[in-house]
Amino acid sequence: MNKSKTTPPALWIPSVYFAMGLPFVAIAQASALMYKNLGISDTQIAFWTSLIMLPWTLKPLWSAFLEMFKSKKFFVVSTQLITGITFIMVALSLPLNDFFRYSIALLAVVAISGATHDIATDGVYLNVLSSKLQAKYIGWQGAAYNIAKIVSGGAFVYVAGELEKSMGIVKAWMVVMGIYGIVMILLSIYHMRMLPGGGATTAPVKSAREGFKALWDVIKTFFQKKYIIWHITFIILYRFAEGFAIKIAPLFFKAAKAEGGLGLSTSEIGLIYGTMGAAAFVIGSLLGGYYISAKGLKKSLFSLALIFNLPFAVYALLASWQPESLTIISAAVIVEYFGYGFGFVGLMLFMMQQIAPGKYKMAHYAFASGIMNLGFMIPSMLSGWFSDTLGYKVFFIWVLIATIPSLLAARFVPFVHSENETN
Repeated sequence: MNKSKTTPPALWIPSVYFAMGLPFVAIAQASALMYKNLGISDTQIAFWTSLIMLPWTLKPLWSAFLEMFKSKKFFVVSTQLITGITFIMVALSLPLNDFFRYSIALLAVVAISGATHDIATDGVYLNVLSSKLQAKYIGWQGAAYNIAKIVSGGAFVYVAGELEKSMGIVKAWMVVMGIYGIVMILLSIYHMRMLPGGGATTAPVKSAREGFKALWDVIKTFFQKKYIIWHITFIILYRFAEGFAIKIAPLFFKAAKAEGGLGLSTSEIGLIYGTMGAAAFVIGSLLGGYYISAKGLKKSLFSLALIFNLPFAVYALLASWQPESLTIISAAVIVEYFGYGFGFVGLMLFMMQQIAPGKYKMAHYAFASGIMNLGFMIPSMLSGWFSDTLGYKVFFIWVLIATIPSLLAARFVPFVHSENETN
């Protein structure tokens, strides 16, 4: 156990943030394609797979209770195990008559476990690393999280598409959901050995009553922070356009040309996202981290937001032209994933350095990231209705318009803490 506390950050940050991203992206993206292939409507897919992501918004409500017993490492390891087992149960539910009802309920369990995992993981990161190391490794964190997005939306989707040809849709996705489960269980075993404990608790509590009291203090002190309304507005708006686009993009790629889509097969979607997209994602995340480190977050935030929202212009062009060339579509995916990786790290570091500092670093960061996910979840829930009503071409023009609030928020958001301060 003592040895794990001295584990170099490079040996646990990529793996633990990969484990953070995998269940989130499985629900946000991969499950959408799975249900699409299983005959569920876009409206139902967008609504239900967005609704069950609510735990990532509500997670601050139980963040204080994670201080009641055990270490942050305990919660990271145990939730990875629970998530892995539940993914296997999702796989087993797919052949059932009411598979949609059962699998959605099980994915909701994955969401609760995944959200709890996020709180504890960020707690380890914030407590083990200094502000200087947080900035140094933010690119690694973002890259690992984004690799999870590529593996889920690229490699696993490609595997599902190939298996569909020989095994059928249901069995193919059973295999893929089983792979999700096995990966999470293996990560749990790895982190039993390699993950630091996460430091001492900030506000140890010994009863539910003390837990509720600590929760109230967390909430009260969060809303007493300087410029907190500005900061809440910023973190809600930063991912506003992404919330609309993230569910519909793979459905747009999959939809037939006659329906306004690109008519790609499941395998083609997985191949494009899992190759060029993967490289662009990792490069974008790492370069974003180094860019912030060199220029400073305050000076770079607007340009990060601009690059983050650039991919939505690409989607608008794809929906207007409906190109058949895989080269053109692949180039668009490269732009999308590079921009997402490069710009996303700015939001994460802003929450760490401008909102989290204080008595309750872990809980306040959880609060901020929960609010961030609310800003993502609400437009995501509505995206299916918008897409069905407007059609893909007009929908992506709307998404492009929705980037304006994000850019304005990034331009004018005030900073409270110096980037050289320690937490």
